[in-house]
Amino acid sequence: MEIDLNTDNEQPSSAISRRFRGFLPVVVDVETAGFNSETDALLEIAAVTLRMDRRGLLQMDQTLSAHVKPFPGANLEAAALAFTGIDPHHPLRIAHTEEAALAKVLPPVRRAVKEAGCTRAVLVGHNPAFDLAFVKAAVARVGIKRNPFHQFSTFDTATLGGLAYGQTVLARAIEMAGIEWDNSRAHSAVYDAEKTAELFCTIVNRWKALGGEPYQE
Repeated sequence: MEIDLNTDNEQPSSAISRRFRGFLPVVVDVETAGFNSETDALLEIAAVTLRMDRRGLLQMDQTLSAHVKPFPGANLEAAALAFTGIDPHHPLRIAHTEEAALAKVLPPVRRAVKEAGCTRAVLVGHNPAFDLAFVKAAVARVGIKRNPFHQFSTFDTATLGGLAYGQTVLARAIEMAGIEWDNSRAHSAVYDAEKTAELFCTIVNRWKALGGEPYQE
């Protein structure tokens, strides 16, 4: 039975499914030891699920994250480690194997997809091809058969930031959107994912406020 989105009994989960054509946007950020997803280590992963309230406004829901141990034989580029400030071998760094890290992040994403009445998660990121490539490579290495993310479709906040604010750099787009940004906390997967999620929600909600309404049939 099809749900009428104009009734007072509307469930937020059905609204977000209709809004994104059956996809659930999930914001992802990874921190890595290089640019090559096949050879360079995945060091941090964070995912932020989204929900839609009864006003039709997009909001952050749950943040999932893990520090990741370099997989056996992984390449660690010194320049990448200096950029992120991550020491993969720090004795106080609580990190998980790729398999355990993905087990912390992916099952809750799958549950969120199901609860939202969606068919698949779609990765939202700032230049998301990079993040998606590292997620897919890690999934392949550990032999996970049920990757909840669409294999190639993404939402790019660099593109959306350029459209909405004339800025494609994450920090600048966030500042233009009126969102607080602390540069000293950047290059943490959790911080960057949550700020990217705020930016994505702000742009989607701004589009709605300007009269964008995709539910017309």
